[in-house]
Amino acid sequence: MHVHLAPAQDPSVEWPIWVGDVPRPAAAFQPRAQVLKKVKAARDRGRDVVLSGPGGVGKSQLAAYLARELRDQERAGEAGLDVLVWVRATGIDQIISAYAEAAGRLHIPGVSSEDEDGAARLFLRWLAATERRWLVVLDDISDPTCVWEWWPDSGTGRGWALATSRREDAQFSGQGRALIRIGLYTDPEARAYLKRRLADAGHAHLHDPAQASEMAVELGHLPLALGHAAAYLINKRTSMADYLALLRDNGSRLGDLLPASADTEGYGRPVTASLLLSLDAVEESDASRLARPLLHLASLMDPLGHPAAAWTTPEALDHLRTARPPQRRWLRKHYLPVTETEVHYALECLRTYALITQDTATAPLRMHALTARAVRETIPPGTLPTKARTAASAIRTLWPRHDHEKRELAALLRANVVHLDQLTRPALWQPATHPCIYRVSHSLAEAGLYHQAIEYNVTTVRLSDSIHGPDHLDTLKARNNLAYSYSDAGRVQDAVDLGERLLADYERILGPDRRNTVLARNNLANFYGAAGRVQEALDMRERVLADYERILGPDHANTLTARNNLAASYSDAGRVQDALDLGERVLTDYERILGPDHSETLKARNNLALFYGAAGRLQDALNMRERVLTDYERILGPDHPNTLRARNNLATSYSDVGRVQEALDLGERVLTDYERLLPHHPTTLTARHNLAFFYRDAGRVQDALDLGERVLTDYERILGPDHPNTLKARNNLALFYGAAGRLQDALNMRERVLTDYERILGPDHPDTLIVRNNLARAREVATAVQQPNTATPISTSNRQRPSETPK
Repeated sequence: MHVHLAPAQDPSVEWPIWVGDVPRPAAAFQPRAQVLKKVKAARDRGRDVVLSGPGGVGKSQLAAYLARELRDQERAGEAGLDVLVWVRATGIDQIISAYAEAAGRLHIPGVSSEDEDGAARLFLRWLAATERRWLVVLDDISDPTCVWEWWPDSGTGRGWALATSRREDAQFSGQGRALIRIGLYTDPEARAYLKRRLADAGHAHLHDPAQASEMAVELGHLPLALGHAAAYLINKRTSMADYLALLRDNGSRLGDLLPASADTEGYGRPVTASLLLSLDAVEESDASRLARPLLHLASLMDPLGHPAAAWTTPEALDHLRTARPPQRRWLRKHYLPVTETEVHYALECLRTYALITQDTATAPLRMHALTARAVRETIPPGTLPTKARTAASAIRTLWPRHDHEKRELAALLRANVVHLDQLTRPALWQPATHPCIYRVSHSLAEAGLYHQAIEYNVTTVRLSDSIHGPDHLDTLKARNNLAYSYSDAGRVQDAVDLGERLLADYERILGPDRRNTVLARNNLANFYGAAGRVQEALDMRERVLADYERILGPDHANTLTARNNLAASYSDAGRVQDALDLGERVLTDYERILGPDHSETLKARNNLALFYGAAGRLQDALNMRERVLTDYERILGPDHPNTLRARNNLATSYSDVGRVQEALDLGERVLTDYERLLPHHPTTLTARHNLAFFYRDAGRVQDALDLGERVLTDYERILGPDHPNTLKARNNLALFYGAAGRLQDALNMRERVLTDYERILGPDHPDTLIVRNNLARAREVATAVQQPNTATPISTSNRQRPSETPK
């Protein structure tokens, strides 16, 4: 057992002893209350503390605040520090020199000015045995493995070791140390900082509360950047609005907006250099040589996060193969393949040095917005378009086949495409529009975000028109997507108007018989149908079918789709037997050509069930829908959207044949499934809407009324007051009012519904005619003060039509 006795104290030592310069307090310093609470808890447990975080978050300032607080306690009547050593720990030599200086000033026996290493070790022994109060701060540790032998022993409880580092090595949390991560300012902290900083400088008039919040967001709540930005405002007498305009200009360089001349806190380097200070260390430790190429790619992604798997896609690996520097000159023309293991290794290096962050192994990768901007400024000229399209291709590869299967991933990918495009435009548009641009449109529609889809597609059309010209095929495709967004959102007349212009342009540019032209004709037929122009839709679909049979042949997949759509038009036009005959032929063709389990075959089977119902063959419709549901559950699984739709349709068939309780039970299951899988999607509202009818049929009138009122509120909130489904919900709520005996409420609602239908869909739309008939019946009831024997609700249709629309 070794016993270390405290050395005799030299009476000539002048107390207290302070070695090194504690950074001056930053202007308008924010004490980070939550972090200080964690530090205090660690100290109370007798643990040393390592403050970890990326560059610019204020680690050193917080450590300096803690050091001054302990050092100056004596002034507050408590015992202060006897020894304070502040050492810049980026290198071992700095630590040894600071320790040796402290040992010399303590007059520790055996210390020699000729042996710094020995003096430093004697100082460590003194710290382990002394009864004096001490604090050692190791600021900005760059290599933890070299520091451990110089880490002070605070086991006696008289001293404390505090460190800061950009790294987050697991070793920092071992051997009695607590690793505490320091993040960005909170929004209140950022706003408080800007307000106080400007006021203290005598320029409170430059502070604008609303724009201060915007500045905090644009600067990513990074303390270092906020400090430089505030100094810029003070030095230039620039308003926050003008500064924000400069900051949002992608052409502005970060060094000009956060210059070294604004370094009032004495950090000694511009923000850009501070943010990328760790990059050299990363590249020294990165045997894969992929750190910088990966940073270039990641800097183009959304700061809120992107999937790490993007950089192990084939597109990314192929790009990294040629982007990383070769080890030897003779290998310059012989690029070696990049492996997933190498990518993971490089990403781990970047995480270790906090250039990127990732909360868990499966969480998105994040890079601070200013770090990303600083990295982008290092991308070699002329290479940005290639990197942008590589990132876009990686995103597209990750996109799930069906968004409902991975909704969070789809939303993350949408955000990254939008961000990538805004940063690198026109890289994703030249020489041709990258497919991921259109994938966002499809994804928004699949998520039921119809109004967001319109905004996105309006922008896409405008950009494509300016970059490619109005007659370019990419521009026509963008306009087609916009037309479908109008239709999805219930703006049927806008969809028709754009569809007609689009068809005319296709016929003019490509000719009447090109595939895209026929597709445009098919889509216009869909818009006519949605607008209630039944005969025009039917005429157009007859022509589309004739075109496909002539151009592609009778058994081509597009021809079968056109035949199926024509059958639906026959049903809409009341030509029930024609619809039934053609529907049976379509199903036979699909089974023969594509097989009985193909997705289009299942859709044809579903539609034939609909035609059976329209023809009054309710049991045949029920039997067919039971088979359809069984097929979908077997082939697509129980939770696929088509399976849910088939289950909903079967519930409707149960209701049609009078099996009320089965309809109700299945309807409740359908709604539960939708709320679990697609909680905010419009199809969930459809399921809720249908369940209200099942409640009414089961005699649960109040339940039907309560659910009908909720459905209407939801439709008005999600789809808007004028969407066709909202109009239907309003009409059906009038039906429920009537069933509940609230005749005047029913009459008032029907009058409003008719006004809405005439205004939005026109006086001759088939649904308008039904509504007018319902209102007449309601007036008769109100006059006779008795309940009508029949009513004609406009129920939400669940028909599935195969679509060729290129979305």
